[in-house]
Amino acid sequence: MTTTNLEVIDLTPRIGSEIRTDLDTLLSGRAAATIREILEQRGVVFFRGLDIGDEQQVAIARTLGTVVQNEGENGIYKISLDETVNQRAQYLKGSLFWHFDGSLQPYPNLATLLRAVRLSPTGGQTELCNTYAAYEDLPPADKELIADLRVVHSAERSQYYVTPEMSYEEVVFWQKSPTKTCPIVWTHRSGRKSLLLGATADYVVGMPVEQSRALLARLRDWATQPQYVYRHEWQVGDLLIWDNTGTMHRALPYPEDSGRLMHRTILAGEEPLE
Repeated sequence: MTTTNLEVIDLTPRIGSEIRTDLDTLLSGRAAATIREILEQRGVVFFRGLDIGDEQQVAIARTLGTVVQNEGENGIYKISLDETVNQRAQYLKGSLFWHFDGSLQPYPNLATLLRAVRLSPTGGQTELCNTYAAYEDLPPADKELIADLRVVHSAERSQYYVTPEMSYEEVVFWQKSPTKTCPIVWTHRSGRKSLLLGATADYVVGMPVEQSRALLARLRDWATQPQYVYRHEWQVGDLLIWDNTGTMHRALPYPEDSGRLMHRTILAGEEPLE
């Protein structure tokens, strides 16, 4: 598909597009509405060969929404497993498991812009799945089953993926974070519906814990089938943008001492999750 100053190349049938354009078009905001529309439909887009820095990354983000300023510096947050670069490196290990950002917030993040600064020699790809498409393809019986179910999300639950045998002190620390109860099915303002799953999903309200966790695992497995997943093979300088409200994502494992460094900018949520 080609629109004004944009060439859009779909990478898989259900998720992921490369957008080819010039930097001036992105910085001007002329294509912002089109890019947001593509994001909602395709889940994730990327730009290659732009040769941008932090200021330009944030400027592009501002054409698409409101930049979250309360993390990082000047709209840039450094993603690294090196604690000398990011003191929350241990927490960032949770990004290796399927999740969406802001599950504990009243307004989950609208979108994320991620730029590759340094790459690991092995691993470190980013995978994303389209939770709109996954919901749309669910059998009618499953749609009926989950239509009104609500799930408790917690930071503690996500940390068991990273540290299965947490110490008492670690459990107490993570339990200080508030939990949030969310519907499994997010009905958006547009009328479209997506699945809300991921590593923070703890249990279904009113359902035995064993049964609810089995259901959550089954739905996660459904949503992360190959037809709903795009894997991004990074090149230095790539700018990846994903719709956080209609996808889940994860990084594939990579050595902690690899030097992998990504610069992230977050767009504030615009739609409440209740």
